[in-house]
Formats: sequence, structure tokens, C-alpha cells
Amino acid sequence: MFKYFLGAVFFMLTGFCAITQAQDTVVRKKADTTVVAPPKKVDDAGQRFVPKLKKEKVYHPDSTHIPSLAVKRSLIIPGWGQWYNRRGAWWKIPAIYAGLGALGYSIVESQKNYKMFLALYRIRNTGVVPTLPGQPYYAEYKKYEAEYNLYSRSPISSLQEAASNYQRNFQISILSVVAVWGVQAVEAYIEAKFINSFTVDNDLSMKVTPGFINQSTYAMANVSNAYIPGIKITFTLK
Repeated sequence: MFKYFLGAVFFMLTGFCAITQAQDTVVRKKADTTVVAPPKKVDDAGQRFVPKLKKEKVYHPDSTHIPSLAVKRSLIIPGWGQWYNRRGAWWKIPAIYAGLGALGYSIVESQKNYKMFLALYRIRNTGVVPTLPGQPYYAEYKKYEAEYNLYSRSPISSLQEAASNYQRNFQISILSVVAVWGVQAVEAYIEAKFINSFTVDNDLSMKVTPGFINQSTYAMANVSNAYIPGIKITFTLK
């Protein structure tokens, strides 16, 4: 009897342990499903810190822009062709008139000084001061009497050389005005030609960005830094 009693007790304990272990497993599974969360993707988190790139502007040609009209306007009035192009004309027009104004001032001053030194040279060349009416160069002497007294001790060759220099400056200034007038007309034509016939968009572009250059292994013997600063130039041709 005692053996049967011990056997019954053993089977009861074994069944109780099995039921307890099964309940604990179910509880743990429920706890695991409620606590564990799916891992976050690293890529999604990193994209939040990447700034959005702005779309570059695309330039398209203007078939209604006439290059010949820009040239005609520039030849009539300097800067008119640049104003017609309307591309960066805010600084070109003042630059054109500043150059023409400086050359115009040089023309006036050179002509005035040329006449003065030429008259002084002619008066000194006669050897007589024309103080009486009817004498040669009397009108010129009365007009430049103060300048004559100022340069009375200067050599006559210096007066002749000064007159020649101012005459040359006068001629160069006139040629410079013609050159500036022509250059601004050509510039207006080229600008209008690009607006009318050519396109500068993403298919043809150049970008300059700073960067670092990785040195070769054989060049890193006595260099503490493996990278050196540089400039990266990127050409886009499609």
C-alpha cells in the first residue's frame, strides 16, 4: 500500500509541475509580445538630417530677342543695347558712361593745354614779347599772359615738347572714345546673341566646390595629414 501511495503522490507532483511550467511559458510569451518593439531603420532616421536640395534654375533661349537691334541701339546711344538685353545691365551702363566721361574730360583738357603751350612756344620763338597791338601773337599773349610769365624761364624745347604731348593725348583720347563706343556695341551684340540663340542650362554647366585630396601612399612618408585641401571642378556635358 505504501508503495502505491508514493507512486500516486509522485504522479500528482509531476503533473502539477508540468501545468505550472506551461502557464509560465504562456505568460512569458505574452509579456514578450507586448514589450519588444520593432527596431527603427537607420536610414529613415538619418534622412531627417539631410537638407533638401534646391532645384537649379534652367535658362532657355529667347527667340524674340534680336541681336542686330541691340547693336543699333548701342551705336546710337551708348548703353542702350545693354539696357535692351536686361542681363546685368545695372553695372555695365554706369561703367560705360564713367569711361566715356573720363575720356571726354581728357579730350577737353588736352586740347586746352595743347593750344596754350603751342601759343607760348610761338611767342617765345619770335624772341619778342608782343605787348603792343599789331605785333605777332598779341591776342595769344593777352590770353595766356599769366601762363607766359609762369613759364618764362622754361626752355623753349620744353614748351614744344609739352605741346606735342598734349596733342598726342588729345588724339589718343579721341581714339579711345571710338574704341569704347565700339566695344560696348560688340558686347551688346554678343550678349543678345547668347540670349537669342544659345542655352546655358544643366546640360552644359560648370561647378567649383572646395574639397580634400587624398594623398598617395608614397607621398605620406613625412606628412602628418593624409588629406590636403583642394578645389573640385565639375563639368556637366549631356
